[in-house]
Amino acid sequence: MTHKNDKIVLTGAAGLVGQNLIVEMKERGHTHLVAIDKHAHNLEILKRLHPDVETIHADLAEPGDWEASFAGAACVVQLHAQITGKTRSLFDRNNIDATRLVLAACKHHQVPYLVHISSSVVNSIATDDYTDTKKIQEAMVVESGLRHCVLRPTLMFGWFDPKHLGWLSRFMARTPVFPIPGDGKFMRQPLYERDFCRCIVKCIEKEPEGEVYDIVGDTRIDYVDIIKTIKRVKGHRTLIVHIPIGFFAFLLRVFGLFSRKPPFTADQLKALSAGDDFKGVDTAAVFGVKQHAFEAAVRESYCDPTYGHIVLKR
Repeated sequence: MTHKNDKIVLTGAAGLVGQNLIVEMKERGHTHLVAIDKHAHNLEILKRLHPDVETIHADLAEPGDWEASFAGAACVVQLHAQITGKTRSLFDRNNIDATRLVLAACKHHQVPYLVHISSSVVNSIATDDYTDTKKIQEAMVVESGLRHCVLRPTLMFGWFDPKHLGWLSRFMARTPVFPIPGDGKFMRQPLYERDFCRCIVKCIEKEPEGEVYDIVGDTRIDYVDIIKTIKRVKGHRTLIVHIPIGFFAFLLRVFGLFSRKPPFTADQLKALSAGDDFKGVDTAAVFGVKQHAFEAAVRESYCDPTYGHIVLKR
């Protein structure tokens, strides 16, 4: 079992999951955290919020001094991932090449346990660069020979969110008209980040061996109703307008020509409308984590005075 004063290394720690996880781990009493990330701006946010956490600015896809930080670690939490991007090479580099080096560092320094954050997309019927490389990444972990567990979350939202529901909330605040693809009746199972992080902490502390957990949001809700909930919670007056899916995809492709990091891509629209219906574990029974009601989680995510206003860069 991993104890509160054991050294725990988090890769991709300055991202959405990592920022929330560090808040949760500190609340649980963990005192020796090492956060590695290549995103300088987001790492500075982490350092400002948590000056007691050791931070390392490094690209995990490149060998470097960061590997030495794994020495003496009781657990590594593998969070790094390329989620959106315009070229396959970005996904290969950050989901596959970086993982290969992280696993090698774990073996070299004889790290006794690894918690790997995968994704529900490995069960998806969609096919895209993110899905393909996340499947490969998870297989690399399972075949590594390291003691490990795997968690596969669905679409997440919460504090610090630069994409997904966070971006939608900020976009809604800036525009008088909010476009919805088609009728918007695409069932989603959004997972509140804090609920997910509590599940991760349980895995860090209990070290389930070889287990794979599908972590799914308890709420089944259509995309259009997600948007309406955000509008209601934030008190926006935005007009919601439905646009044919084909034209919506065309607009996304055009926008992608002018944006280096588009917040929403045609591939993600395809995944949105793919019709996935994920099955997950009972988080209350398995981890002792009773999930928040969706509207309460949205309110806490985007109205919280401490963290609700802090947004990471993509």
